[in-house]
Amino acid sequence: MARFIAFDYGTQRIGIALTDSGAMIASPECTCSPAELPEILNRLVEAEACAGFVVGQPGLISGEQADSSAAIEAFAKTLRKRHPEVPVFFVDEDYSSREASAAMVMGGMRKSKRREKGNLDRIAAAIILQRFLDSRP
Repeated sequence: MARFIAFDYGTQRIGIALTDSGAMIASPECTCSPAELPEILNRLVEAEACAGFVVGQPGLISGEQADSSAAIEAFAKTLRKRHPEVPVFFVDEDYSSREASAAMVMGGMRKSKRREKGNLDRIAAAIILQRFLDSRP
């Protein structure tokens, strides 16, 4: 099987999460800047077959557009352009950062580590990816 790669997109940082080879379990991978993404993305896609990219999009369930919606759409377009063979899926990301913050507290992560924005972004990406996995038939 192939794995999925998920993104919690932001203009400053992008959280990245991966599934296992069986596409059953989501795990945080890393956080990068938009400038670093092409190199990291190429490395991840070349390392193992990719079944799809999963991008968090706010307001999908409610149908509302967020301030970040246009930037996220442009990001997805860039993903499609760089890797046209990999499908792109959107998942509602509402409250994923709040869930990530709660998960860090419940997991016993030190307060100093929780304050590092990159940790929140990569865990939020894993939550987005797990939502995608849970919604598949």
